[in-house]
Amino acid sequence: MFVGLVVVCAIAVVVAGPYDGIDPATLVLLALLFVIAESISTMMDSGRAGISPSSSASLAAVVLVGPVGAALVGFVACLLVFRRQSFVKRVFNGAQFGLAGYASGLAFQALGGGIGIPMRTDFPWIVLPFTVAILVHTLVNSALMAGLMWCLGVIRLQRPRRVRWRPLAVLELSSIGYGMLGLFIAAIWGVVGAFAVVLVLLPLFIARWAFDQYVAEQRAHDATLATLCQAVETKDYYTRGHCMRVSKASGMIAQEMGMHAERVQTIRYAGMLHDVGKLGVPTKVLQKSGRLTEEEFAAIQLHPMRGYEIVREIGFLDEALAGIMHHHERMDGRGYPMGLAGRDIPEFARIISVADAFDCMTSTRSYRQARSTDEAIAELRRCAGPQFDPDMVDALIAAVGRDGWDAPDAVEPPADDLAEVAQQDHDDPSVPLRVAGEAER
Repeated sequence: MFVGLVVVCAIAVVVAGPYDGIDPATLVLLALLFVIAESISTMMDSGRAGISPSSSASLAAVVLVGPVGAALVGFVACLLVFRRQSFVKRVFNGAQFGLAGYASGLAFQALGGGIGIPMRTDFPWIVLPFTVAILVHTLVNSALMAGLMWCLGVIRLQRPRRVRWRPLAVLELSSIGYGMLGLFIAAIWGVVGAFAVVLVLLPLFIARWAFDQYVAEQRAHDATLATLCQAVETKDYYTRGHCMRVSKASGMIAQEMGMHAERVQTIRYAGMLHDVGKLGVPTKVLQKSGRLTEEEFAAIQLHPMRGYEIVREIGFLDEALAGIMHHHERMDGRGYPMGLAGRDIPEFARIISVADAFDCMTSTRSYRQARSTDEAIAELRRCAGPQFDPDMVDALIAAVGRDGWDAPDAVEPPADDLAEVAQQDHDDPSVPLRVAGEAER
């Protein structure tokens, strides 16, 4: 029903016109530019979403052919894009761009923007109405997409605990900068005519190539870290998937705390690699079922520092390194490897500490079945203060309460019944480590 309503509104705008004074050749060329720009979009999120420069063509149409012309360009061009899409997706995307172009065109006109090729005397005053047109175009596109996602159940309407202004400001500034290319297209149209399409396509292809390189680099980063995670988890089959789940939970806490996107991604990297130092700990120590000797306990305590040594040369980790090195510190100063206390413990480390313990408790171990989410939360609350940062505990509880938590499936025991398996876990706050000759730690 939502898709149908959006499509009907777009068709009504396109059919109603008027088209007086609009050059058909300009419409065709703008539609061609839109099709090419949309077809060279860079796919992200495993192909489920894409970023394209097509909004520049849509906004150029706002200036050159007005609201109705912009609506027609966006609606028709989306039906011709060279991409495998279902008919429903094509029609919705076309209607979405059509309504966004129409609304931004009305805003442009309302603030005194003239329709047609801009003259030298129009500058710099035309920048103001055009900037508002960009904001309206972004707002309408976002609202229509959010409405569709809500109808599909992908997102839920809720009152946020806090408004994250920084990512919103970055997004809007990026949209303005990208959309301004539309004004450039309209301006050079009067100088070189249809050849403006060729002049604009070259920087668009270069921009697409540069963004592809960025996406490829990010995927290479993720693949490298995932490989390290797999290497760590070969040490103990009961920890399969633990690193990725700690990464997810750490990201949930960071988002709940209002961190901007770059730091959220960095904390996810830290969560993935928090136990990489286990590569330097003998497997027989990690899987020992009895009490640890002092030497074995020291090897466990050193694994955060070993992890730091292993990954410190990976430049893009940045703040994640502190999280990896200090994620076993305690708020009361009784943690390791350096015995830091309170706010002296890096923020990333305080986040990972909570995420690490939560996943450990909600996962099956050799010595117990997985605890329920409620039981794990109760244990985190009990340990908040002496062991965990209460703010991080509250953030995880809020995020899990809103988004839920998918606990891992129970692990199958090894085929070799004689294999020794650990009866303790240094990540589990409810089962302290047992060291020979000393009280439990």
